[in-house]
Amino acid sequence: MGQQTITSDRALPRFEEAEGLGPQDSAFVRDLVAVLEKHGNLDRFGLCLLHDHFPVASDEILVETHDIEARTLRIEVEKAATTGHTQPSQWRFAKTGGNGDEAEGHVCQVILQCTPVSGCPGSKSATS
Repeated sequence: MGQQTITSDRALPRFEEAEGLGPQDSAFVRDLVAVLEKHGNLDRFGLCLLHDHFPVASDEILVETHDIEARTLRIEVEKAATTGHTQPSQWRFAKTGGNGDEAEGHVCQVILQCTPVSGCPGSKSATS
């Protein structure tokens, strides 16, 4: 699957209103784990709670940096076209058209990026 970035027209709930995983989600989680396991991705992908703290325009992207020594993460908004943060680390599923019944009708929208230079996982600075 390519790194296609699209804009979803589905608004995210505010963090305070977003519903986390609960007992009612057990069948969903079991099915998701089975799919991840089937494709060898159980230790590669997980879940995150999609939510919004503030508006992010369609030409912007959230970017993550961190300080290894201070053990802190920082997320800021940058213009997507000019950011140096090139490693997507969080995605959102979005429909691109189609009738909704076809797998090809869904792609991933990048919602968070980092760069190996910032110490993101996989960089030399993150492992040294």
